[in-house]
Amino acid sequence: MEARPEMREPTFYLLATLLDGPLHGHGIIKRAREISDDRVRLAAGTLYAALERLTREELIAPAREETVNGRRRQYFELTAAGTAAVNTEADRMAKAARLVISRRTRSSVSPSSAPRPAMRYA
Repeated sequence: MEARPEMREPTFYLLATLLDGPLHGHGIIKRAREISDDRVRLAAGTLYAALERLTREELIAPAREETVNGRRRQYFELTAAGTAAVNTEADRMAKAARLVISRRTRSSVSPSSAPRPAMRYA
């Protein structure tokens, strides 16, 4: 597999939502918001464009479809390549975090007092 560029945060969380199994679009939006501690808020249009891109890149694949109240729901799941990509990115982020944490000084801002802006993606 060729090296991929650093993953954008919304893509990371989108893929991470699928680690526990297939989800449909609204489920992905809700779960991404939950696991990102409300930082990543995917808009429907952005989500479906990302799902198409990630399907083309073979990081996710359609898992199944169902109809609920006359509306079609398509569920997506991680592929082996998608699982590897999200794990690789998590390892990269953990390594970067360890680098910073190992260099903290007592005078630096503690993580709990630093502002955490919400990121909206439209």
